[in-house]
Amino acid sequence: MQYFQPGQLALAITAALSSYAVAASEAAPYKNQATQQDALVVVGRAQSMYRVETTDFATRTDTPIEKIPQSVQVIPQQLIKDQAARKITDLYQNIAGVNSFSYSGVTFRGFRQDEIVYDGVKGDPFNGFAVPQLFNIETVAVLKGPAGAIYGGGNPGGLINYITKKPQYETQRSVQVSAGNDEFLSGAIELTGSVNDEETQAYRIGLYRDSESPFRTNTSADNTILDLGYRIDVNPDTSLVLQYTDIKQELGGNRLRGVPVDDDGNFITDISWNPNEATDYQNLDASVWQGRLEHRFSERTKLDVTARYFSNDEEQNYHEPRGLQDTDGDGVVDFSQRQFRDQVRENTGLSLTANLVNQFNAGGVPHTLLTGADWYRHDFTASYRTAQQSSRGGPVPGLSLANPQYGLTSAADYDLSSVTPRLTDTRSDRYGLYVQDQLDLTDNWSVTLGGRYDHFKDQNRLAGADFSDGELTYRIGTTYNINDRFFPYALYGTGFQPQSASSQSKAQGGPFDPETSNIVEVGLRTRLLDDSLALNLAAYRIVRDGILQADPAGDVDGDGEDDLVQLGEVESNGFEVELVGDLTPDWVLTASYAYNDTRVVQSSEQTRYSVPGTDRFANAPRNTFGLWSRYQLPSIDSSISMGVDYVDEQFSLSGQRVKPYTIYNLSWATDVDDWQLQMNIKNLFDEEYASSGFLSRSGHFPGEPRRVYLSASYNF
Repeated sequence: MQYFQPGQLALAITAALSSYAVAASEAAPYKNQATQQDALVVVGRAQSMYRVETTDFATRTDTPIEKIPQSVQVIPQQLIKDQAARKITDLYQNIAGVNSFSYSGVTFRGFRQDEIVYDGVKGDPFNGFAVPQLFNIETVAVLKGPAGAIYGGGNPGGLINYITKKPQYETQRSVQVSAGNDEFLSGAIELTGSVNDEETQAYRIGLYRDSESPFRTNTSADNTILDLGYRIDVNPDTSLVLQYTDIKQELGGNRLRGVPVDDDGNFITDISWNPNEATDYQNLDASVWQGRLEHRFSERTKLDVTARYFSNDEEQNYHEPRGLQDTDGDGVVDFSQRQFRDQVRENTGLSLTANLVNQFNAGGVPHTLLTGADWYRHDFTASYRTAQQSSRGGPVPGLSLANPQYGLTSAADYDLSSVTPRLTDTRSDRYGLYVQDQLDLTDNWSVTLGGRYDHFKDQNRLAGADFSDGELTYRIGTTYNINDRFFPYALYGTGFQPQSASSQSKAQGGPFDPETSNIVEVGLRTRLLDDSLALNLAAYRIVRDGILQADPAGDVDGDGEDDLVQLGEVESNGFEVELVGDLTPDWVLTASYAYNDTRVVQSSEQTRYSVPGTDRFANAPRNTFGLWSRYQLPSIDSSISMGVDYVDEQFSLSGQRVKPYTIYNLSWATDVDDWQLQMNIKNLFDEEYASSGFLSRSGHFPGEPRRVYLSASYNF
């Protein structure tokens, strides 16, 4: 593991803050008078289920959603529990405009991306090919469109924020055991509460473990998460929350690719087919340290400072599909060539973020002024060894699609010690300064103005290539309260995305300017049926410019390395509908529909199309629909829930069709004293489908067959 100096600095800062806070707390004990400030607030019965009124994610200030001039969606803990969601891919059906691309990557309003933040700051411990787990996540918040004015360089489709579970003063203790088909077993314990009678310190302890053998041949999965937290209230105005999370994930028969299909999207072998051997694996070992200090100078002025450090080691040994063949001449491919890859990736990252919020009146106009700064350093090192397929004279045999014979080969047969590894060593630094003013021009009319300057520096330390640049982004939005029932809004905002550090070398034609993007969005939020339902509408256009692509001329200067060229422009147009609330006192509903049309409008002739033969983007369905409905049965302390997930036709990167699909899910929960028993059935009718496509040689990603989970939770 390679550590860098700022990581040690983060730990030192955290320890110093902890020591100071404990000393101050002991010197001036007091009875805690305020509940913990959370990232969101819920009110009323309907809202206590699935509807959220306030979030600080879209503006970094506690703002009612109806005053946010941009589409934002929050998935609360109750919905996560009802759907028995264990990882983020289980929640995509709830997010309008989002569907699966590959692994944890998504298509977000038409664009492929995988960037996420935790508690509003950078530092993803699952960075790479692991799928984020939800055990220590309280809620998931989603900001649609470019978020450059607040969060800096990022993808234009939107940003997903994981709000972690924090220590609470109210004692909450629970254990849960679960079992299901595919040999699924899991256990969890969560404890939180006050440490002392004065309620100035609180703790959280969480431990989770699961294992299963999924439907793909040779695969297994084991996850272990340890989650610790400690809260110290120095005085009524100052608090410090310290957190540590350790994650271990062992995936057998991985990295998991897809299953080959024909051009119409039909699987040409059983969906259990896997190019990997049982000896292949993908292992993740990650840890996160986070400290957040909050201080309120007055009722109108407050400061928060967050430090987050993570390390991530990922090892992969896997067989990669390298080409399909028709061995018997019947016109149907029946064999896959394979390459073997031995890869080790190490990521370390440190982020520091500070926000100062001040509320004041100027000229009779109330202002909420945010000023802030952040810095993020990401170091990435990797080593890659490859053994070639037999069709190229290498030692790696292929695999039949119809009758695969496993166990005849493994990494031990490839003499990888004689292979010279390909190495990567990069460092990326991001610095940002931002300011935002939220003005209430009248009792009903609000305006949000925000701007941010980012400076970034990328180093490819092996190639000796450095690149630095700066970018200014901004956001202008307005909301209006018509009659406490209808809240229209409008937005214009900009964003950018620096090119990867490994793409900036002169040998590839670099350095390159960052991608830029802009959004125009109009929407309407409503309160209907005596505020029991909220209907939200949004229409948008996003333009993404400066996409980096392979140069059609290949190696232009004859240095042995293919060049890149910056030519692309893509336009995404769409609208979204979200509905959440109570239909009756016992019937709760959340539903979303999204239409999106994303097209390449400018590029080179060779790379004009993301999908061959069309200007549409890959894995960007035009229509998606998700629904989850829960009905309470008070007489027997139970509830029944049903969900629907529909994704329209897509096309893979190779132009192969991905068929539309509809999946139904079902849940039953009942309370018996301090026990809660729950059953979830996912893919109720055992639909065979592909969630997305990739390349023809690696196939489409098959969705899970029917899964049945039984769980028992005990609160004590």
